[in-house]
Amino acid sequence: MTTTPDIWEPLEPALSVRQVLTLERVLAGEPEVVAGASHLDRPVRWVHVAEAADVGVMLSGGEMVLTTGVLLAGDEEKQAEYVRSLHRAEAAAVVLGLGRAFPAAPDVMRRAAERCGLPMVVLHRPFPFAELTEEVQSRLVRRKFAAVSLSEAVRTELTALITAGAPLQRLLDEVARHSACPVVVTNLAHRVLGTAGERPAVDDVLRDWERIARQAGGTEGDGWIRAELGGRGERWGRIVLCGYRGDTATGRLLADRAAEALVLHRMLGGGAACSWEEQSAQSLLTDLVSGVVPARQLLPRARAAGLPVNRRTFVPLVVRDGDTPRLDRLLRLLGLPGLVAELADGATAVLLSLPRDQDASALAAHFAARLRTESGRARTVVAAADPRVVWDDVPAGLREAQHVADAVADSAAALDLPPVVRLRDVHLRGLIRLLRDDPHVQSFAERELDGLLCETEEDLLSVLRTYLATGRNKSRTAQLHHVSRPALYRRLEAIQVRLGVDLDDFEQAASVHIALLAHDAQQQ
Repeated sequence: MTTTPDIWEPLEPALSVRQVLTLERVLAGEPEVVAGASHLDRPVRWVHVAEAADVGVMLSGGEMVLTTGVLLAGDEEKQAEYVRSLHRAEAAAVVLGLGRAFPAAPDVMRRAAERCGLPMVVLHRPFPFAELTEEVQSRLVRRKFAAVSLSEAVRTELTALITAGAPLQRLLDEVARHSACPVVVTNLAHRVLGTAGERPAVDDVLRDWERIARQAGGTEGDGWIRAELGGRGERWGRIVLCGYRGDTATGRLLADRAAEALVLHRMLGGGAACSWEEQSAQSLLTDLVSGVVPARQLLPRARAAGLPVNRRTFVPLVVRDGDTPRLDRLLRLLGLPGLVAELADGATAVLLSLPRDQDASALAAHFAARLRTESGRARTVVAAADPRVVWDDVPAGLREAQHVADAVADSAAALDLPPVVRLRDVHLRGLIRLLRDDPHVQSFAERELDGLLCETEEDLLSVLRTYLATGRNKSRTAQLHHVSRPALYRRLEAIQVRLGVDLDDFEQAASVHIALLAHDAQQQ
């Protein structure tokens, strides 16, 4: 019983001359390679029986030609021209059945085949050519059907994912699953926008991506198969199957189906090419911040994404209420190499990569000043960690910058902050932020603020927050809440009664302030 190939498995390479010679029916004819032994890996596209000396005009390339040589016997010039004609037609091989015409391999044909690099095989036992033709061509037809089935299956699955609103990464994962090799999407400058496949294999590809991509950019080989991305006469990227192990024709079908899907994904709102760059940066920076993937393993991805990494100073920044496209444009405007990615809770990470001879702190301050000017927000928070000169220290730097940004997120307007906020600027607020999930701290906050934690007392809690944040400045608190001084005094009195504290007492006020910081940190 014939079984249909599993279209989910990567297809084997197309039948080569060497593989044809190992088929059971062919072995029965006792095949012997008498010329062109170093070219047996040529793919066989079809099998053709031909006796005419001018057989080449009937071929289109890739055929294994079967002959008994009956029309060539006794004419060495015809024998040599027969081989040359096959060579010019780019035939895969010639198979000569020994018998009445040729009891042994003719030297003229053998020498001509060796000079042309054309594999020549003789069959020592009588062999029905029809059996060989049937066997090889049935296998080739099954393989063509399997390739088309695979192509249509990929098209159907990718279209379904797009219809369901799947992100770019999900589509690439599906392509990598079908092709069983790393998949890379780039823009025209070879900057990597997305990858998929087994992580070690992808990292090997990305390790020296720019050199490899440019070297492989001209011709396909070694399983590197590309398809262009674009439409309406404009190219904007390409998808590359890296090291595809199946036959090239099937690989091209896969790459073409993937390219069609990616273009459709963009047309239906999956995002322009620039948003794919944002997604790539977001994936990289998110992995760096989380620490789930070691920084050293992320280095090839950073380099392939266009971030300079050799002998650089890295400046981790986190911007509160920043606009990712605006930040990206600002980096390009200032000529600062870096990556921008939205994190969570309104925070955007910016990783600058600067030459070591530049003043990293000054450039970070200049970036923050220009950002405030561009955005029109005087109190935009730009948090930073100290510059890092070792890539492995970048994740800790990003987490530190995120911690600083979170520590001042709700109180930036009430605090006198520098243009770039660092860990040393957040003092007690930063410590409380680190300890916010500790059960003892949570219990302390609830105990100290118990009288103000119900919804009806939110206004008093807001007044208390401002009063403590301004250093117990009553005039400033009244101004910020748009109330008169007497009205503020009444509210402060109500707060002290509900909490059972004296806010004029420094220690009691400090205790309430710490509890309020802890409470606010827990709400974020």
